[in-house]
Amino acid sequence: MLNVANQSWGLTILRVMVGVVFVVHGWQKVFVFGFHGVTAMFGHMGVPAPAIAAPMIALIELIGGAALILGFGTRVASLLLAADMAGAILFVHFKNGFFGPKGFEYPLTLLAACLCLALAGGGASSMEGMVGRRKRG
Repeated sequence: MLNVANQSWGLTILRVMVGVVFVVHGWQKVFVFGFHGVTAMFGHMGVPAPAIAAPMIALIELIGGAALILGFGTRVASLLLAADMAGAILFVHFKNGFFGPKGFEYPLTLLAACLCLALAGGGASSMEGMVGRRKRG
């Protein structure tokens, strides 16, 4: 039987798994490729203003993903990550069609997950949910 507690745990699973995906991608951009490498990659892919976009996207993915894992600032982090995925679809993946590995199906799925988290919040097991329970209790 589905109840509010189950829905909250469902949001937790979604939030943490999506957060892990973004932390790993952000980590790779910041600590493996570096801002210079990501800037060059974005320039090659046709992303506008790559010198600005690359560090911004790398940090949004790393910090936003960590925020999702913790459930801290879930709605804001989710909106920023959704915008990240919208840009990835628009500037990089759409021209490759729907199917992977270069198509837009994966970033579209992450975009949808982020929009769900932005609308629903992080759930009761998030830091936000715990603070809310303390204030009420």
